[in-house]
Order: sequence, then C-alpha cells, then structure tokens
Amino acid sequence: MREQLLLFCNWSTLGVCAALKLPQISAVLTARSARGISLPSLLLELAGFLVFLRYQCYYEYPLLTYLEYPILIAQDVLLLLCVFHFNGNVRGAVPYLGAFVASWFVLPLQKWTIDLAMNLSTFISAASKFAQLQYLWKTRDSGAVSALTWSLASYTCATRIITTLMTTSDLTILLRFVIMLALNLWVTATVLRYRTAAVKAE
Repeated sequence: MREQLLLFCNWSTLGVCAALKLPQISAVLTARSARGISLPSLLLELAGFLVFLRYQCYYEYPLLTYLEYPILIAQDVLLLLCVFHFNGNVRGAVPYLGAFVASWFVLPLQKWTIDLAMNLSTFISAASKFAQLQYLWKTRDSGAVSALTWSLASYTCATRIITTLMTTSDLTILLRFVIMLALNLWVTATVLRYRTAAVKAE
C-alpha cells in the first residue's frame, strides 16, 4: 500500500506538472497581455525552482522525487518570455536567463553554498508568492492569472509533502513544501476572489 501511494503521488505530480503552467501560458496568449502577472514573482519562482533542482541533484535524491522541476523550469522560462514579449521587451529576459544558467554551475562548487541556497530558496519561493499576492492586492484585478495553475501547484505541494515523508524525510524540503502549499492556496483564493468581484461588477 505504501509503495502504491508513493508511486501514485510521484506519477500524479509529474502528470500535473507537465501541464501546470499551460493554463497560465494559454491565458496570457489568449489575452495577448501579461496583465495581472507579477514579473518579480515569476523571476523569484524560477530562481527557487532552479536552486531546488540543483540541491536534489547534488544530494542524489531519487529522481522521481524531483523530476517535475526541469519541466516546471522550462514552462516558467516560456512564461517569462511571454511576459517580456507582451511588455514589449523580449531582450530584457536575456540577463535573467544568463544569471540562472551561471548559477547552475556556481551553486554546487561548495557544499555550504548549495545548503545555504536551499535554505534561502524557501524564502525566495515564499517571496515570489507574496509578490504575486501584493500585485493582486494592489491592482484588485486577477487579469490573466490562472486560478487553475495555482490550484494545481497546491496539489503538487501536497503530494510532495507525502513523498518527502516517505523517502528522504529531509526537513528543509518538507518545510518548503508546507509553506508553499499554504501560500499557493492563498494565491488561488485571492485570484478567485478578484475574479468573482470582476464578474459581479460586470
């Protein structure tokens, strides 16, 4: 039973993550606008994903416990390019992408740097959620923000809490997923709140 639960959580997380950002990307492309999407939030999220993936690779954790992160990073890069495109400055993404590539090689040079980066990545990822929340509170408009994407992100955090408890029991990773679950649910609720308010106003 335990093995089946672990397999279900791993594979369902991979399946969800394969399409996690697609509703958001689709919403941006359909609206031909990045309205409602916080660029700082997206950049912080991408940094958090990158550090998390590098940490998992460095410690050689089981591949199925983090295989979704390359998929999430690719989708975030695509979304980042869409945001820069609709803001009229695709070339503005180049320095950020360069910094992300460089950090991939710098982070594992010393054990203490990867450990410190992982501890900071929880704060970075939390900051990305707060940046999105702040943007929503400021504009009171969920615009092209996809509630489905944030709901799916909540699901993947919940399944990763289970898989972490069943495999590595790494407290740093567990704490990260608990915090991200709470914040993803908060963003989802906020998006739905402003979406409902916009419908009522019409």
